[in-house]
Amino acid sequence: MSDEQAETGTGWPQPAGPGRPGGPAGEPDPRPDAPDPDELSPLAPHGPTEEPESPDAEPGVAPVDDGATVDLSAMSRPAEPADEPVVESVPAASVRSRFSAAGVMIAALLALLGFTLVVQLRTTSTDPTLGATRQEDLVRILSDLDARENRLQQDIRALEDSQRQLASGAQGRQAALDEATRRADELGILAGTLPAVGPGLTVQFSSNGIKPITADRVLDAVQELRGAGAEAMQISGGDRETVRVIASTYFLDGDNGSLVVEGRRLTGPFTITVIGDPATMRTALNIPGGVVASVRGDGGNVTFGEREVAEVSALHVPTK
Repeated sequence: MSDEQAETGTGWPQPAGPGRPGGPAGEPDPRPDAPDPDELSPLAPHGPTEEPESPDAEPGVAPVDDGATVDLSAMSRPAEPADEPVVESVPAASVRSRFSAAGVMIAALLALLGFTLVVQLRTTSTDPTLGATRQEDLVRILSDLDARENRLQQDIRALEDSQRQLASGAQGRQAALDEATRRADELGILAGTLPAVGPGLTVQFSSNGIKPITADRVLDAVQELRGAGAEAMQISGGDRETVRVIASTYFLDGDNGSLVVEGRRLTGPFTITVIGDPATMRTALNIPGGVVASVRGDGGNVTFGEREVAEVSALHVPTK
C-alpha cells in the first residue's frame, strides 16, 4: 500500500486527504500548490463551515448543540424604532412665499383703509353746508331733529298702549274695534278720501314775475313737510283751484308760470295748507340750503301763517 492510500478497515484502500502542513503553528505552507489558509478557515464565506472546537472540549467528543445560538449580526444591528407619525416637512421657500403673500395682502388692506379714512376726514372737514352754517341755523336743525324724535316717541307709546289694550282680555274686543276704526280714519286721511281738521300751517310761494315758481320747488316743499310729520295737505292756486296732495300726486310746470297738479292747472301764487306741528314744519322748510333758501335765491318769496285750526277739505277721487 502506497503512501497515498490509507487503511479504512474494510479491506479497500482509500486515498488519503490533503493533510495540513506539519510545520510550526502560524507559519505558511512552503509548498507552491498549498491551499490558501483563508480558504481553510472556518470563517470563510464560501463552502461549508465547521464549528471550531472549544479549547475545553475533550478530544474525540462531538460538540452538543443545546439550541442557545446567539445571532451576532442581529445584536450588531440597531433596534428599529416604533411606528411614529410621519411629519411632512414643508420647504422653507414655500413657507416664506406664503407668509410674503399674506403680508402683501394685509398691507394692501391697511393702505386702502387708511386712504378711506383720510378721504372721509377731508370731506367732513370741507363740507360747505355745515361749515358755513351760522350758530342759530345749527340750533334750528338740532331743534328739528329733537322734534322728530319726540314725535316718534309718542308714536311708540301710542302703539304700546294699543298693544296692551288688545291683550287685556275682556276689553280686547272693544279695543280692537276702536283701533281698527282709528286706523281706517288715518288711512282715509292719507289716501285723501276723508277731510282733516287740526292745527297746522299755510305756506305761500310767490314769484317776482321774472322767474316763476317751478314744480321742483313745490315738490321739495311737499317732501320736507312730509318728513316733518305732515298728516294731510292740499295746494291751491290764485284762481281758488284746490287739489288734495297724497302720495301719488305729481307736479308739472305749465305755461305762463302755471303749475299742473294731478292734471289740473293752477296759477300763482301757490298756497299749501298742511296739518301738523307748525313749529316743526316751519323749521324744516327754513333749513339752510333748503326750500326757502332756494326759492329766495331764484328771486321768489315764501311766507308762513300758523293756524290753530287748519282745514284740509279737498278730496281725492279714488281710482276704480
